[in-house]
Amino acid sequence: MTTPTPYHPGSRAVQDRVGVREAADHVGRAIGPGIRPVAAAFLELQPMLVLGAADERGRMWASLLTGRPGFVRATGTHQISVTRGPAVSDPLAGVLAAGSSPVGTIALDPRTRRRMRLNGTARPTPRGLAVEAEQVFSNCPKYLQHREIEAYEEGPGEVRRGERLTPDQEEFVRAADTFFIATTAPDGVDASHRGGNPGFVRVTSPTRLEWRDYPGNSMFLTLGNLEADPRAGLLFVDWTRGTTLQLSGMARTVFAAGERTVRFTVEHAVEAEGASPLRWSAPAYSPANPSE
Repeated sequence: MTTPTPYHPGSRAVQDRVGVREAADHVGRAIGPGIRPVAAAFLELQPMLVLGAADERGRMWASLLTGRPGFVRATGTHQISVTRGPAVSDPLAGVLAAGSSPVGTIALDPRTRRRMRLNGTARPTPRGLAVEAEQVFSNCPKYLQHREIEAYEEGPGEVRRGERLTPDQEEFVRAADTFFIATTAPDGVDASHRGGNPGFVRVTSPTRLEWRDYPGNSMFLTLGNLEADPRAGLLFVDWTRGTTLQLSGMARTVFAAGERTVRFTVEHAVEAEGASPLRWSAPAYSPANPSE
């Protein structure tokens, strides 16, 4: 009898290459379709949710949704509701309003350095959207920076679109200690987090980024998805000003000398001033962050 697994062949290929299949099987038992009471309570305290999906043209994006705590809540053991969808200018606004879409979400709380991922299918509702859960699980606090909310300041500003990074956007990326990545595979979409000390994401040209893949939980959901499908969406957040930078493009993993490096090619960029009303404190960096 074959034991059910949450992993598709892409993740299995990376796990086998790195030699962590047994460890992945162990942690994979935590992945299930149900939202437990502790997870439901965590969601209701969150002021933000990152959502990944493909737009109408199949391009991957990661988007930031925000609201007062309670804007995300479990409405059953297999569904969450979100009372605010993305802004009209967001690359995913159209597809999320049009009908059912595979999505990956991550609720990350810098105040407690906790995070939870919920992947499934989103559908529009009169007040926002609902997500039917297919995979729900929590991750450890590794590489999460601690921050506190200092203010809420509503007031979106200018939106800039392009196909390469501007010099200011390059500096935005170089200064980042956190970003989110959305990836996809035949069995659905996933949204995940990457963190490190500023400079852990390297800008090698206006259309090329790269970062070292730090040791994690051995699941290799993100890298496994990239094995199956190179499309990816990145989201960078300016925690003090609320500006977001969304990038869509292609990514591939380079395996060499016991390390893994992800190389990302920018195809589309959207920068939105004041997209988030949340104003966060300066970070206390995770003690797990490697010194590059």
